[in-house]
Amino acid sequence: MTPPTVTFAQLGLTAPLLRALSEKNYLHPSPIQAEAIPHLLAGRDVMGSAQTGTGKTAAFALPILQLLSATTPPRLPRSPRALILTPTRELAVQIGDSFSAYGRHLRLRHVVIFGGVGQHPQVRGAHDADIVVATPGRLLDLASQGHVRFDRVEIFVLDEADRMLDMGFAPDLKRIIAKLPLERQSLLFSATLPPSILDLASRVVRNPVRIAVTPEKTSAEGINQSVVNVPSGQKYPLLRHVLTEQKGLVLVFMRTKHSANKLAKNLCRDGFAAEAIHGNKSQAARQRALETFRSGRVQVLVATDVAARGIDVKGIALVVNYDIPHEPEAYVHRIGRTARAGTMGEAIAFCDAGERNNLRGIQRLLRKTIPVKTIEFTPAENVPAKHAPAATSHRPASAHSHSAPSHHRAESSHHRPATSHHRPDSSRPRFTTTHGRPVHSHSQAHAPRTEHNTRSEHAPRAEHRPSAHSPVRQGPHPGSAKRSYYQRQRRGGFRSGWQP
Repeated sequence: MTPPTVTFAQLGLTAPLLRALSEKNYLHPSPIQAEAIPHLLAGRDVMGSAQTGTGKTAAFALPILQLLSATTPPRLPRSPRALILTPTRELAVQIGDSFSAYGRHLRLRHVVIFGGVGQHPQVRGAHDADIVVATPGRLLDLASQGHVRFDRVEIFVLDEADRMLDMGFAPDLKRIIAKLPLERQSLLFSATLPPSILDLASRVVRNPVRIAVTPEKTSAEGINQSVVNVPSGQKYPLLRHVLTEQKGLVLVFMRTKHSANKLAKNLCRDGFAAEAIHGNKSQAARQRALETFRSGRVQVLVATDVAARGIDVKGIALVVNYDIPHEPEAYVHRIGRTARAGTMGEAIAFCDAGERNNLRGIQRLLRKTIPVKTIEFTPAENVPAKHAPAATSHRPASAHSHSAPSHHRAESSHHRPATSHHRPDSSRPRFTTTHGRPVHSHSQAHAPRTEHNTRSEHAPRAEHRPSAHSPVRQGPHPGSAKRSYYQRQRRGGFRSGWQP
């Protein structure tokens, strides 16, 4: 651990950077910053292992700004000098904000590149940018169009490398690394260092300084972890009970995008301010959800693992693992959203019978047993109807979507008129289909009211006869028309529509 008396000035940072840090009231570096910054300023490659929320972004952003500002070569179009790769859009935006804050007194330009939005503003920004922060997919897309080149990259940073591999970016990473100059300074940061990351590091960094400020594969300190054994059908009532007693910001993690949308909708129905964020939402919607959550206008943010990395939202008091993840490492990154920057936080996991193996894998990863917590709450069968969660495969009921029970439908059938010819809606013509072609079957839907088509409201309804526009062949009497209709129906001449 770094002594609290160490300051940023003692790490060799220049005056513009120290001024920007003092404006943000940053006086003392975190352990990874104190260890990484001197090595990076000396030009060494670094492979760092640190949990989220420990200040990794500033650990590489500050040295990059100082190294690039020390020399001022001619700025070439579409040729950045520093490249930072991140797995998610949100993390890219956060890193871009850090470069803006720390480099406000320097004459360096940066651009953030990610998918889900139009590329034209990013193309304009990449034309004269010194620093590019990007996700791999959109970066390769712009590079294939000639908008970004890699031949002048001096510093390369691979952030959240383990998450990169989990999201399937390994082929993209290999393509990007193959385009980089051999003579460069490389940095690799990861919350965990499994064998797959070490294999990737052998291609990225050369003779690196390895920094591990916290034990690998452990959760951040200051998080009060607990697990609640609860059946799958009782998770929603339990969550509602937990949210009722929680006053701070709550981050709920789900396994799928559909379940995240459904849970947020149910919480809003029950009076909780909730938003959902996942990969299917547009970038504007995701940023809007994060801003409302960060500002406190929304108390509950329901997310998939897209928000489990690098989302720096201060004041998250509780992280709920509604679904326990299959990958133990994902649990570490989920609960790392709370207890950031030395604060305290709480993490609760809802575990049903089918998730016991996932829980045991997490405990092996953490090398400790998560204590079991007992919470008294109202089960689902005793919850009032207005608070009951919506069914999985049905839409919320409305005044026009109630279905009567079978015995009520049977009783109501006795009160129907004897005739089977129901009057169509006179506001629009009825259509039928014959051999794929729509045909008007109600010829007088828009006819003017005359003495021939006007009848009393209580007058008996005359039997409907086929008209000249009907797909049914005219017969000598109605019976032949009906026989022709049913014969054509059996042959599949048309599906539905006009009724004889």
